[in-house]
Amino acid sequence: MNLASPSSSSSSASSASSTPSHPLAVYGWDEDWEAEFASYAERGLLPGRVLRVDRGRCDLATPDGVVQADTEYVVPRDPMKVICTGDWAAVDPDGTDPRYVQAYLPRRTAFVRSTSSKRSEGQILAANVDHAVIAVSLAGDLDLGRVERFLALAWESGATPLVVLTKADLVPDPVTRSYLVSDVESGAPGVRVLTVSALYGDGTDDLRAAIGGGTAVLLGVSGAGKSTLANALTGTDAMDVQAVRDIDGKGRHTTTTRNLFALPGGGVLIDTPGLRGVGLYDAEAGVGRAFAEIQELAERCRFGDCAHTVEPGCAVLAAVEDGTLHLRRLDSYRKLLRENQRLAARTDARLRDEMRKVWKQRGAQGRAAMQAKRGRPRP
Repeated sequence: MNLASPSSSSSSASSASSTPSHPLAVYGWDEDWEAEFASYAERGLLPGRVLRVDRGRCDLATPDGVVQADTEYVVPRDPMKVICTGDWAAVDPDGTDPRYVQAYLPRRTAFVRSTSSKRSEGQILAANVDHAVIAVSLAGDLDLGRVERFLALAWESGATPLVVLTKADLVPDPVTRSYLVSDVESGAPGVRVLTVSALYGDGTDDLRAAIGGGTAVLLGVSGAGKSTLANALTGTDAMDVQAVRDIDGKGRHTTTTRNLFALPGGGVLIDTPGLRGVGLYDAEAGVGRAFAEIQELAERCRFGDCAHTVEPGCAVLAAVEDGTLHLRRLDSYRKLLRENQRLAARTDARLRDEMRKVWKQRGAQGRAAMQAKRGRPRP
């Protein structure tokens, strides 16, 4: 794997500077990170950004260049606190054998998903991310529900989401392409949607400009064209590319670990493996941002605790009736909220009991409404 690394210009953390000439500036080092690191610098430790983590060891970009260090000292029981790609860490200085990561700095943002539908643990995919780039292939069936799921997690992480429709060259008809873009935009309020053909370089300049000098994490399912896009952005063959299967249109896993690369002209990119499962993890606020138009409508409902099912004076249901809100959007919103509530309930017995009461009450209200429509009295 070819990891971009800055030239070695210092072997001491005390020489760290927030000026653009600092060797870690290309990786996002700034005055705030320098201030956070001050206590570790006094101990003679080096700052480093984690480029990849694999089997108890990690590669870090430091003022001495790229080094490898053991993560034994930063392996807590809580999976949410394990070191991951994108972290800023304090590592032993040159001459220490073996080298260890002694600590990592508090994260500004973290992209987290649920590890399994049957467990309540979260898995951190990337840390200290400014932009969450969601890659969606135009060559296959457009799954808007999956896009909305990614967006909910992106908003929850604290990063700014961006949807990139890849393989635009496989949809040469501009009318068809514009319809697909419109469909995605309708399911991504407030989110920029770009079309890119990484193979020919179309749209990659716009994507670089959107990322700016920040940290972007590249997300998507296998076959979405992430590796080709990563190569186009880095200007190298950083990632191997495998063809999508002709039989079912699904892609093979090209990336097996999460890798951080420096981008020409500034900024860094974290490439991730194709994600088959994208479970929500404590993402209620993110769901609200992903469905901003429903949240706005809900503020006009007659009842503050309106569930948008059968309640009178529901502005959300009224919008569905008059066609200003698509029913698919409301169904997707309900689905993601229920999933998030179930996950929270696994770790909170009181919340679980409250949910059961609410479900029983809403079930009774729904049955009563159906009976009223049919003209039969309630038994």
